[in-house]
Amino acid sequence: MTDTINKTQQPDVVIIGAGFAGLTAARELRQAGLSVIVLEARDRIGGRTWLDDRLGRPLEIGGTWVHWTQPYVWAEMKRYGVGTVQSPVPERAYWWAGGARHEGTPDQLLNEIDAPNRKLVEQSREYFPQPFAPFTNPDIKVIDHVSLPKKIAELEITNYSRDILESFWALNFNGPIDDAALTQALRWVALTNGDWRVSFEACATFKIQGGTGKLISGIGAGTDVRLGRTVSAVNCAGGKAIVTTTDGEEFKAAHVVCTLPLGALGAITFEPPLPAPARKGISEGQASRGIKVWITVKGEVKPFVALGSAEWPLNFVQAEYDQDGNTILVAFGPDAGRLDPADIRQVQPAIDLLVPDLDVLDAASHDWTSDPLSGETWPMHRTGFLTESLGSFQQPHGPLLFAGSDYANGWGGFIDGAIESGLEAARVILNGRTA
Repeated sequence: MTDTINKTQQPDVVIIGAGFAGLTAARELRQAGLSVIVLEARDRIGGRTWLDDRLGRPLEIGGTWVHWTQPYVWAEMKRYGVGTVQSPVPERAYWWAGGARHEGTPDQLLNEIDAPNRKLVEQSREYFPQPFAPFTNPDIKVIDHVSLPKKIAELEITNYSRDILESFWALNFNGPIDDAALTQALRWVALTNGDWRVSFEACATFKIQGGTGKLISGIGAGTDVRLGRTVSAVNCAGGKAIVTTTDGEEFKAAHVVCTLPLGALGAITFEPPLPAPARKGISEGQASRGIKVWITVKGEVKPFVALGSAEWPLNFVQAEYDQDGNTILVAFGPDAGRLDPADIRQVQPAIDLLVPDLDVLDAASHDWTSDPLSGETWPMHRTGFLTESLGSFQQPHGPLLFAGSDYANGWGGFIDGAIESGLEAARVILNGRTA
């Protein structure tokens, strides 16, 4: 990779963003003989994946887990000879429901989730018979404005089960579920043949051996990546594209692939303006606005998992690593604004709610929601986005294409979706040049 400054650059393709989508697209285009420049605002590659040294060891600050039900990332791992490492299998489980904390085995917790969740997602294959072609069943238009809380309220379940179900999906959406789309939940489960347990396994069980940095470095090897280049404008009015950075650099290209998350697109001026459905999606944003926190607690703690209330600052935590006689946990909360992970005085009571008798020593995190380069954590759609806005981002706009996990057909919200959409963008460009 390079980091050189040239005032006038005219590659065949400019790609905005050096995450998995951008670097996958760049590799495919380069291998077909096109010249490609990738503009990345950060001082690193990876986008919302970020393997960084924190709390005395390398930790995944962003996207982490993969699964063999995810074909695109699995193929890339095989291509570069990268395996998986399993997160510790929990021995104990804690959960909050019915106004009280409960303790038991992980299987007991899964069983508490099982019956109400199966009712919630029982139509996943009906509405999404081909999960990688989400628009196959036109009836999704009928339910795309249904929120998760509305659907949960219709289920004949106890308040105890409702507490568990709402927290489970607040975890999955990494945000409040007030406007979380039922279709998003159904899409996720359809991807694992309607089995929510396999879907949940895909979320938090298998990590990339050597970290996400190892895989993306393989994909991006040899690509011309310009770090520290924040794009401010994309002008396609003349048939070709002019991409301008905040420092005034201009890059002219026949094609542009923008891989920025939905939450970061508002900072770019597009000319001509994007269609109204896309602008609506940008204005409303994703449902995710939560937080991921790594936490060191005193002593060697046996592996556990805990699911709290959807209203708590942290509503999920699991033990992940032994570290110098202590234990590192990974935790998630639905609202980044409710917890300052740099303040142990806030982290300790948040953990106390979930699990008794843990002594917090340190914590590390990144506020992806406040980060202007992301504006969200992993993408989770609000009501209406699937049928009103997603298709607009999946269509070419002259020389401009979008790619990224936010715009994927399949595993949106995962590394797999980013790779899928990067491959698709490259295919569209290459097919257009040979048509």
